[in-house]
Amino acid sequence: MAFGAQPGVLTTVEQTGFIAFDTGGRTLLVASERTPLLEVDMAREARAVRDGYAGRTARERAANVRRLCEAWHPDILVCDEMDFGALVAAEAVGIPYASVVCIGTGSFVWPELVQEPLDDLRAEHGLPPDPALSMLRRYLILSPFPPSFRNPANPLPRNAHAIRAVTADGAGDDADVSWLSSRASRPLVYFTLGTIFNLESGDLFERTLAGLRELPVDVIVTVGRELNPEVLGPQPSNVHVRKYIPQSLLLPHCNLCVPHGGSGSVVGALAHGVPMVLLPIGADQPLNAARCVELQVARVLNALEATPQDVQCAVTAVLADAAYTQNAKRLEAEIAALPGPEYCVRLLERIAASISFTNRSNRPSYLNGSDAALAVRDEHRLVRGLPSSANFLMSS
Repeated sequence: MAFGAQPGVLTTVEQTGFIAFDTGGRTLLVASERTPLLEVDMAREARAVRDGYAGRTARERAANVRRLCEAWHPDILVCDEMDFGALVAAEAVGIPYASVVCIGTGSFVWPELVQEPLDDLRAEHGLPPDPALSMLRRYLILSPFPPSFRNPANPLPRNAHAIRAVTADGAGDDADVSWLSSRASRPLVYFTLGTIFNLESGDLFERTLAGLRELPVDVIVTVGRELNPEVLGPQPSNVHVRKYIPQSLLLPHCNLCVPHGGSGSVVGALAHGVPMVLLPIGADQPLNAARCVELQVARVLNALEATPQDVQCAVTAVLADAAYTQNAKRLEAEIAALPGPEYCVRLLERIAASISFTNRSNRPSYLNGSDAALAVRDEHRLVRGLPSSANFLMSS
């Protein structure tokens, strides 16, 4: 197994012991100081998808991932659903691929938004136009979200499989959380803006914390690796500020989470049955927040306008209403019942084996496109006796 990733991810991948190749397509923010918080603007986010993810980033990654595939000869490529360049590269060299859902609600990529730039990119790689965007769902789709989290208006295709997300968060600056078990018996609130948006959050940390620290709760705040916890100044004894604590260690102790609404934070909280107060900043966070309100697992505040008093009222309301926790626990059970990573590996191996067995360029029609993905549901198919090993290229 090897990973193709943008430069900002390479070290993280290599530290886990995997091979990593630089495939460009930088999307991670490179900044050294805090910037003002901007108003949520979904039109701006749509432009980022069209001009960035389906435009500049896709073009760079398609060229680099294609060269890597031609040199490394993977049996199958795995990438997230927004990695359009990797999908084009895989189709151009004729290898099957699996896309991993990263927009849990399913309502962020519209055909009219990405079709033109993707067809231009496909033409550059000798591929025909794809007006139906079949490329996005041709083989196998893996969704690390509970099915009920998906917006019913945007259902997954038949070849999609819901899976249980497995947290792979690394060690934090204070990974020992054993002290949480012996603290006072009052609610524990976890406040985080994830790993990407900490520097572009303006004064959101200060405003939110000013409200939380006055409540009869214990508060843990993580500010990310780019910020020094001291930037938030002295805090009362019920507030603990850290750079980073693995949420898999922290969330089992929490009664409430106050995140920005990123997919990792939301699914992490729901996987532990923890209700939320959400402060969406951008990207898919407003969509996640809206779905959480529909599922009655969270309240949502305007991140740009919320006052400390607004935070206090929302947190107090969620903690006082047992229905929020009950609904979050229902999602927790749904997530726990999903198959884990071993199921993903079996699906990937079967797709790779079926395509290899039929010699890719001369495979029968019943294993073309999504038919190959649907075939993995059949426990009596021809590839049962094929070798269960394959070279995976993970594109990130």
